[in-house]
Amino acid sequence: MPGPQDFNTRNIEEFRRRGGHVGGPFEGAPLILLHHRGRRSNREFVAPVMYLAADTDPDNVIYVFASKGGAPTNPDWYDNLVAAGATIVERGTETYPVAVQEITGEQRDAIYAEQAERYPGFAEYEKKTAGIRTIPVLQLTRR
Repeated sequence: MPGPQDFNTRNIEEFRRRGGHVGGPFEGAPLILLHHRGRRSNREFVAPVMYLAADTDPDNVIYVFASKGGAPTNPDWYDNLVAAGATIVERGTETYPVAVQEITGEQRDAIYAEQAERYPGFAEYEKKTAGIRTIPVLQLTRR
């Protein structure tokens, strides 16, 4: 049975082949390829993740959600990005550097609520993690 890495690899290949678009469960969803370097391994990784563009500056500021499908732990990319403070993203046909900033409190809650309203799966992830962890929200700002 194919694992999560196979799923990610297929989505990454399709994203690049189709200029930033994928089909299947992510058809029409805003996706980026998020590059990150392992904190301990120093290996380069790429993760396809959904994002929400900021209303005030959608070309330069986006938010990503460390949901990990509602798992009880954060995805590795989250810890890697917080430690690094910067990374590279592929968005559509563009690749560019971004600064990474964690969003907390009421601002985090409002951004997450907007994502959950647009994509109800995120509301389900939040229910799964209730009492275990708060799903982190990271702001990625083009540099």
